[in-house]
Amino acid sequence: MPFELALRYSTPLTPITDLDEVLREFLRLVGYLPEGEEGRGSEGPVAQSLAYRLVRDCLLRDPSRAWYVEELTAVLKTSKPTVYRHINKLKALDLLEEAGGAADGKGRKGYRLRYGNLARAWDFTEANAQNALRRYRETVNHLQTLIEKHASETPAKVAVPSRPAAREKGGNR
Repeated sequence: MPFELALRYSTPLTPITDLDEVLREFLRLVGYLPEGEEGRGSEGPVAQSLAYRLVRDCLLRDPSRAWYVEELTAVLKTSKPTVYRHINKLKALDLLEEAGGAADGKGRKGYRLRYGNLARAWDFTEANAQNALRRYRETVNHLQTLIEKHASETPAKVAVPSRPAAREKGGNR
């Protein structure tokens, strides 16, 4: 699964003491929740959206617990494809890890916050972001080298202004 994180310049949300407000804004900043006003479209307020409730009411309520898709569909009152869509967004941020599987005897996969802790999970996300930015830097440096090489190999074409028609006909004496 590809790593995907929105990067936006933002001041820290540390002056805000309301958990829900900080969580909503953080999830918007990293690209998990859509931008916009609270009462956007048919979903209603963000705090009531499935994406937000998955994080707030499930993953953060008991961060070390493995949540199975069947449980999430029951708690969130939605379909499996919808739950998987949101789980995949969180996995793309590298905030989730898979737990359970064949070891639980049922062959199901559960999902929880990586390391059972949001701050530790974010360390992993941050490391991936730094790696992605380092790769961008390598590409930019390579691109600049190619630009400079191309400029040194291609003689500069100087635009020579054309003479007015009168001069060409002998008007310049």
